[in-house]
Amino acid sequence: MIAIRGIDHLVLRVTDLEQALHFYQNILGLSVERELPREVGLVQLRAGSALIDLVPLDSELGRKGGGRPQSDGQNMDHFCLDVDPFDETVIRQHLEANGIACEETSLRRYGARGYGPSIYIRDPDGNTVELKGPPLKTA
Repeated sequence: MIAIRGIDHLVLRVTDLEQALHFYQNILGLSVERELPREVGLVQLRAGSALIDLVPLDSELGRKGGGRPQSDGQNMDHFCLDVDPFDETVIRQHLEANGIACEETSLRRYGARGYGPSIYIRDPDGNTVELKGPPLKTA
């Protein structure tokens, strides 16, 4: 058996690296862990125990993925970030202050730790990002 402990990393092909970095650093609070030269095209952001790799479409790595993602042909449905503590009011105020639209909070989405609150948002390239809180306590 292989013991999977969680997400290691995700690779996102982005159309505008600066815009993506602003979203992931300034809005979601991730920090740059490692960068390769722009022509190679990779910026790795620390997201808790995982990494999110940003690859510009016009870089060596980005061109390997083919054409640009489109609204009718995304190369990923969504990814989920574990958020704990999950204060819905604070999270929504922060996102709205930064011009990020939020879907309604759902308590019916199942994640790695069980059912808990989650909010769907979109990054600058239209990728859906799920912000997932800790599991609900059951009686």
